[in-house]
Amino acid sequence: MFISSAFAQTAPAAAAEGGFMGSLTGMLPLVLMFVVLYFVMIRPQMKRQKEHRSMIDALAKGDEVATAGGIIGTVTRMAEQFIYIEVASGVEVQIQRSAVVQVLPKGTAK
Repeated sequence: MFISSAFAQTAPAAAAEGGFMGSLTGMLPLVLMFVVLYFVMIRPQMKRQKEHRSMIDALAKGDEVATAGGIIGTVTRMAEQFIYIEVASGVEVQIQRSAVVQVLPKGTAK
């Protein structure tokens, strides 16, 4: 009704003539979307993870840190997976190393 019968009969023949190039052209938008996704989302996230890992590995006793929960304190002891931070005089909290989101400048946690 909407498409003439002559055009409808030639459509499959035109698609078959494209062959490999037709399928490659059909996949091109999908490949381009993946490339854009990689450079816009995946690569920056991997960079942030690498920076966070190096910050956690560089933690030392006496560093002042902020945690994901908003606790600010000074690192007093360190273990393999955990660190101990002093949040007040005589009050020490044990947290996972990965919970540290920022190393603060000296003198911030007073």
